[in-house]
Amino acid sequence: MDKTVTLKKKDVFLTGIFKENAIFIMTLGMCPALAVSSSFESAFGMAIMVVVVLAITNTIISLIRNYIPNDVRIPSFIVIIATAVTILKMFTDAFAPALAGSLGIFIPLITVNCIVLGRAESFASKNSVLLSLLDGLGSALGFGLSLVVIALFREILGKGSLTLGALLPLGFEVTIPFFPNYGISMLVQPMGAFLVIGTLLAGITAYLNYQDFKRKMKRAKVRK
Repeated sequence: MDKTVTLKKKDVFLTGIFKENAIFIMTLGMCPALAVSSSFESAFGMAIMVVVVLAITNTIISLIRNYIPNDVRIPSFIVIIATAVTILKMFTDAFAPALAGSLGIFIPLITVNCIVLGRAESFASKNSVLLSLLDGLGSALGFGLSLVVIALFREILGKGSLTLGALLPLGFEVTIPFFPNYGISMLVQPMGAFLVIGTLLAGITAYLNYQDFKRKMKRAKVRK
């Protein structure tokens, strides 16, 4: 019994990272993925914010799910999410003003992010606090990791270097060169986001299709 519960917890956490990855599998949250992935720091900052918001809101919604009338369920979720996002934005403005300025309107837009509201409606409102927390963390980490991977490709290939400390409050600023005097500047422009995300999506889809093909071939051999 304990082993089954442990496996369920593990599955809930890992599903959002791999099987139902928001960007690369479900193709959700594409607006911030396109807009804030031009640099690693802005993508990392957005990833941390989504993790915090999803963990907090999923937990709160699960705690009070039995007390929310069905008629006002969605508005209640939005109020809870908006409150968490507003508080987070105030902290960001105070302690990381450069990051807040870089992300701009996309911080308050976390409130209507389909990933955050979707997990509240489809999971947190129907499951226990611990499972809801794990679901929120897994879904947010899946989104955040994807966002960071996209940003790394865009910044390193687009600028030929990686900058740390310009937006995040690290106490220092350093630029790590990868390809000195070389960079595909188009990749850090808006159209570059479509090219990078499209290429990564194509690669991941091809890999998943290949794995599915291998499984079908194995099953066919077993039947023979």
